[in-house]
Amino acid sequence: MSTQPNRRVPTSRLALEYPQSLAVFDKYEDAQQAVDYLSDHEFPVQNVMIVGTDLRTVERVTGRLTRGRVAAGGAMSGAWLGAFVALIFSLFDRAGATTGTFLFTVLAGMGFGLVWALIGYALTGGHRDFTSIQQVVATRYEVLCEHRYAARGRELLVQMDPMRAAQEQARIAIEAARAEEAAKAASAAQAPTDSGATPTT
Repeated sequence: MSTQPNRRVPTSRLALEYPQSLAVFDKYEDAQQAVDYLSDHEFPVQNVMIVGTDLRTVERVTGRLTRGRVAAGGAMSGAWLGAFVALIFSLFDRAGATTGTFLFTVLAGMGFGLVWALIGYALTGGHRDFTSIQQVVATRYEVLCEHRYAARGRELLVQMDPMRAAQEQARIAIEAARAEEAAKAASAAQAPTDSGATPTT
């Protein structure tokens, strides 16, 4: 199973020549498992890509934001900044930094961080009194590959999970039927009606 981290690559390297769909999954882990299965069976996975579709933003509220929490967070951040500045100064101070100098720099940083955090909190006007984390996630993950390897890839995925492969084929057939019905309906709506036509002599 692949454990290498994701790397940023040029967009041109992400493109495939005539990509075709092998399968669609609801979870990224399932799509990754499918690619791992292909790799284990010596499939040329360098011609495969996983595409997340139907993106949405998920925001998880982590807690209530109060003036006290803002002040504590600002003071803590300021203390770390002050300690870092004191460490930098000690490297260039020939006489050597004393404990008093170090503590003074840390306290100054705490004060600066506290005041700055409270000012930022006051400017929000109480419109966002909570903390949260955000993430962009996809609702579906589609495994694509080069067209010349699509048939072999589908065969391997059928071997991996025959039941899911049958469900995937049924889903594709249903979507194709719906697309055909929509095309027929659009064609019928655009066709001219003969009911109001006047016969010519």
